[in-house]
Amino acid sequence: MARVYGYCRISTMKQKLERQIENIKAKYPDAVIITEEYTGTTTDRPAWGKLAKQLKEGDTVIFDEVSRMSRNAEEGFALYQDLFQRGVNLVFLKEPHINTDVYKRALDRHIDISAETGRKAIDKYINGQGELLNGLMLDLAREQIELAFQSAQQEVDYLHKRTSEGVRRAQASGKQVGRATGTTVETKKSREAKIRMIDLCRDFNGSLQDKDVMQLLGIARNTYFKYKREIREFLQNGEA
Repeated sequence: MARVYGYCRISTMKQKLERQIENIKAKYPDAVIITEEYTGTTTDRPAWGKLAKQLKEGDTVIFDEVSRMSRNAEEGFALYQDLFQRGVNLVFLKEPHINTDVYKRALDRHIDISAETGRKAIDKYINGQGELLNGLMLDLAREQIELAFQSAQQEVDYLHKRTSEGVRRAQASGKQVGRATGTTVETKKSREAKIRMIDLCRDFNGSLQDKDVMQLLGIARNTYFKYKREIREFLQNGEA
């Protein structure tokens, strides 16, 4: 029996899961909600990975918007294509023009332009035009999907740029990155680690996943996420 899931994800502490859940439940009240918190921008997410493995042909996954599926254009489109080919229905509440049923209609739509005039050159030309138009419609549908994921990636790239600019301005003015007001002054070692995390981590200005940053910097998991929380607090408050 086909099942309907709603996938909700937040990548920062400032975001709220409740809004996504409410939007999905409003249109799909029977959807089984799967949630994931503070995952960054990649498709390497535990709850999503578990869901993706159990999805079967005919199942449906609802997203509030395309960025909840992925903010990386290349990974997002590859994931979309994989699930589509497996027969999984994808619904994006804020971008309904790229729902898989729309893409499927573009694939299934055949413009029947055929002719049998008895003149091979003319028949070949007319039939070739039909194939050309069919291919054009499919390319346009694919382009719309790619553009949606590219737009989501541009959004996070812009946020990363703003984050980097804010941190560098704070450093230039002598502020310490990640230290909450009233807490113990951080050490030079922890400050340098946080600055490198900002440059490396995908949630800030880098391209690496948490596990890769931890391994590269040699930071224990608990310490890493403590630093990450302090960096977020700094960025949200605009002060060290």
